[in-house]
Amino acid sequence: MLIYKLTMINNLSVISNNPLVSFTILLLVVLTLPPIFEKLRLPGLVGLLFAGVILGENGLKFLDADSESIKLFSDIGKIYLMFVAGLEIDMGEFRKNKDRSLGFGAMTFFIPLLLGSLVGRYFGFGWNSSILIGSLLASHTLLGFPIVQRLGIVKNESVMVTIGATIFTDIAALLILAICVSIHGGEFSTTSLVIQLLSLAIYATAVLFGLDWVGQEYFRRTGDEESNQFLFVLLAVFLASVGAQAINVDKIVGAFLAGLAVNDVVGDGPVKEKVEFVGGTLFIPFFFVGMGLLLDIPAFINTIQLEFPLVIGIVGGLIVAKLLAALTAKVLYRYSWHEGLTMWSLSLPQVAATLAAALAAYEAKNVAGEGLINEAVFNTVIVLMLVTSILGPILTAQFGKKIPLPTTSRELDSELEETSLDEWLPQLQSEMSFAPFTVVIPIYNPRTQRDLIAMGALLARHESGIIVPVSIASAYVHMDDAQLNSNLRRSQTLLNRALEISQEFQVEAEPIIRIDDDVAHGISRTAREQDASLIIMGWSENTGLRARLFGNVIDSVFWSSHCPVAVMRLLDQPDNLHRLLVPVKNLSPATINVIEFAQLFANANQASVTLLHVCDRSSSAVQIALFRQELTQVIDQSGLSVKCKIKVISHDDVAKVILRASSAFDLVILRSFRRRTAGGLGVSDLTTELLKKLTCSLVLFGEPHS
Repeated sequence: MLIYKLTMINNLSVISNNPLVSFTILLLVVLTLPPIFEKLRLPGLVGLLFAGVILGENGLKFLDADSESIKLFSDIGKIYLMFVAGLEIDMGEFRKNKDRSLGFGAMTFFIPLLLGSLVGRYFGFGWNSSILIGSLLASHTLLGFPIVQRLGIVKNESVMVTIGATIFTDIAALLILAICVSIHGGEFSTTSLVIQLLSLAIYATAVLFGLDWVGQEYFRRTGDEESNQFLFVLLAVFLASVGAQAINVDKIVGAFLAGLAVNDVVGDGPVKEKVEFVGGTLFIPFFFVGMGLLLDIPAFINTIQLEFPLVIGIVGGLIVAKLLAALTAKVLYRYSWHEGLTMWSLSLPQVAATLAAALAAYEAKNVAGEGLINEAVFNTVIVLMLVTSILGPILTAQFGKKIPLPTTSRELDSELEETSLDEWLPQLQSEMSFAPFTVVIPIYNPRTQRDLIAMGALLARHESGIIVPVSIASAYVHMDDAQLNSNLRRSQTLLNRALEISQEFQVEAEPIIRIDDDVAHGISRTAREQDASLIIMGWSENTGLRARLFGNVIDSVFWSSHCPVAVMRLLDQPDNLHRLLVPVKNLSPATINVIEFAQLFANANQASVTLLHVCDRSSSAVQIALFRQELTQVIDQSGLSVKCKIKVISHDDVAKVILRASSAFDLVILRSFRRRTAGGLGVSDLTTELLKKLTCSLVLFGEPHS
């Protein structure tokens, strides 16, 4: 029995120190636990922390927090976390509201900093540790951003100000961390502090402006070489992290600055999504598992029991301080109560910068081997993260839904100019006027070819335009390659059939065969060359690994096209689709483009259009009446004699209402966004659900600049 136990202990030791085994266990954890915890309505990162506790020293001992492999994975995850935090900040929105963003950023930073420092001093910590504790409360993580995005209030000024304030709070918190760690590591002197600040200022300037310039030049020269651009971004973040350590600053400061530096370079393009996909799928989850491994459960329980006043002081101090900051901003900027409370709820969650900074402070040792913060504070920060990551999004959902949707606006010359419908609707109509009207129709699947040609023909005939069927033949190195010849013959057969179908509908067609390395690029470039007014494509159910990693053809065309794209899943012939349903969330230029497309098809096919708006149950009669009035104005000024019906329903489950209503219609037209994701089309959670469950024909309509 003794030999058996010794063998088991030895095996466990081998497992915990084997990098390959550790990596395999981490992959299994990341794949399985977050979805389980999310079904329990808990943040997925709580599941990762839980896994770290169970697999670590206090549990099964499968993973060792002190092993080199775990330290490496955790460090990369921490760097990646702060890099993505900087990358996700919308610099454009920050610039539009920079004065108020900086104002609220200062309030929501210095008030928690002051209260946190006082809490630290009250519980006997030195000034350096107390100020560090205050800085841990001063930053915030925008966990509630997907909620305000779903509610359609991202453009509300109070929300944009809160988002912009993240830049100030995160940079200031990391700056204080750098100074406190530097002071903790050696003897304090004014000279050393000045030198540290100067070196940090020079370093930050070099990273923010140097990486930005180098990145712009590199991306300009490399064009569509996404793989090399991806590697350049990775090199930038880790180079900045190493540079931070060289000037005695924590590596997460460099990672965050690198994120801000390459923010404008990568934009919202495919490189950014690949960077975030790799980080969000692998390394950032590894960091949270590593945090769980560091948790000493007996000490954690003791902290809550024996240091309960400290826990209440830090957690309660954060909640009160963030509330005071939000209420101050409400009064100064004359926001409503719901806007002020939404700012409070958005600034509550303490995850990214807080956890990374807390870990850095906990691991920072002085000559006596003491950390900048002790285990009790570190455990309290974990409690703080759990409380705020759950409470913040809940409060955001409650307060955010009571904020009225922003008034209709249009983005011109990269500046948001508030205008009325009367001012910008005629301009929008002139942009959407299809003259000459050219419809590009990529042809690949013979089974869907007829319906796509028929749809394009209906629209082109109504607008006295033409259709351009295009078939992409995959290119090879040698133009006499047998496979290329076979592809060209197939393309010619498809286009001959397309020409026959167009003649049935008495529409002029100009078929094109294009040889291209990339199908999506071939489609979008052909559309640009033909000055297309619209691209019509068939629906693809491609959800394989390659599509998940790099997106499918539809996704790429949506992203790169210069004109609107209509992706269709037709279950009946287009000329039999006479009852059209268009869900309308809010009135924006992009939404009106969708309505105009529906009216255009309805006018060409003698169909009727129903505009369905599902509002929150708390919406007042005045709000509903105002929305109806604006929607009616859009219909009246469209210039198309189409029978349109407006239907407004108050309900909490938008998808359920749309699905129930769709049973009485032939075609549902949904809006897409010009945003690529690692999982395919850039659509909302609502649209994703509808795409899976709709049983009638549908069109997913997207346009440039959306």
